[in-house]
Amino acid sequence: MTTNKPSERLHSLDALRGFDMLWIIGGGELAVALAKLTNWGWLNWFAEQQDHSRWDGFHFEDLIFPLFMFISGVAISYAILGKIHKGNDKSKVAWKIVRRGLTLVLLGFVYNGLFQLSFVDGEKFRFASVLGQIGLAYLFASLIVLYTRHYSFRLMWLGGILLGYAIIQNFIPVPGIGAGVLTPEGCINGYIDRMFLPGRLHGTIFDPEGLLCIVSATGITLMGALAGEVLRGKVWSEYRKLLILSCTGVAFIILALLLKPVYPVIKAAWTTTFNLLAGGISLLLLSLFYMVIDIWRFKRWSFFFTVIGMNSITIYIGAQIIDFGKISKFFFGGLSRISGEDWGNVIFWIGFLAAEWVFLLFLYRKKIFLRV
Repeated sequence: MTTNKPSERLHSLDALRGFDMLWIIGGGELAVALAKLTNWGWLNWFAEQQDHSRWDGFHFEDLIFPLFMFISGVAISYAILGKIHKGNDKSKVAWKIVRRGLTLVLLGFVYNGLFQLSFVDGEKFRFASVLGQIGLAYLFASLIVLYTRHYSFRLMWLGGILLGYAIIQNFIPVPGIGAGVLTPEGCINGYIDRMFLPGRLHGTIFDPEGLLCIVSATGITLMGALAGEVLRGKVWSEYRKLLILSCTGVAFIILALLLKPVYPVIKAAWTTTFNLLAGGISLLLLSLFYMVIDIWRFKRWSFFFTVIGMNSITIYIGAQIIDFGKISKFFFGGLSRISGEDWGNVIFWIGFLAAEWVFLLFLYRKKIFLRV
């Protein structure tokens, strides 16, 4: 981890990452509070989207994690291919990739409560984690990008991952259950996790950040890397790049919806249809942010998101350590109390987000950025 000035980067990518992180650090709770206060139909619908689908299906909340992985993939093209084009040794770049991936795995252990030492008392520790999945998927996708010479080969890798994962889930039988039983009890993801993943599983009989899910998550990270290569390319104009990304996104979404009746969209099992749907939406969001921020140069509105996006891992871990709720109550508790329950809840979450953002703004102004 270092503390230094970040290199030049795609402005829309930082803003999109901040937009994504906003819903993780309290934006979803604020939307729910506003829906309860106003009872507006569209806001009630959006508030309902702040919970994960029970199993199959797709809510806005199901997009947040894969979107972050897609964004980390876009950054691969700028960070890794940029180093190679400058003449950096591949083995040194590979070592940095491995170190970053394993550091994220370790931070995932910390996030899961490693320092609580609960395993000493016989409680099972959860080894799988969001940060661990990000780190390992980043590691695998980065090595694919690093050691394949051409865009077409990386595209073949992506197709192989998506198709191979679909074959594994639909045609390899689980002992005593059979093949293609995509339920928590019957999916091959859970069977492999129960057999080979030590410690506690998040879903008791399966883990949404389990072993097979990491393979699938590598796919959406690689999608982002390929999108990043399109954006870095010098052959196409900005609007041609925009057309390529947006049309690909629409095609992925249509393909996912066509396959959905026979191959469900399941976030917890990271089905290929889920990857296609989440990846397609991610491509459209990237296209929108790229068009507005990097093509049209409308940047001022995005500063709020950029401050969050530049220190996304910091605030993800920091929210576990710093009691931003207590800060919000200290400054806004009185106003929240006298405003009634519904208004008070809205004020609390506004204060919560404000405390987090001011903390991140301080780091941004001091040019302190957490690197792993």
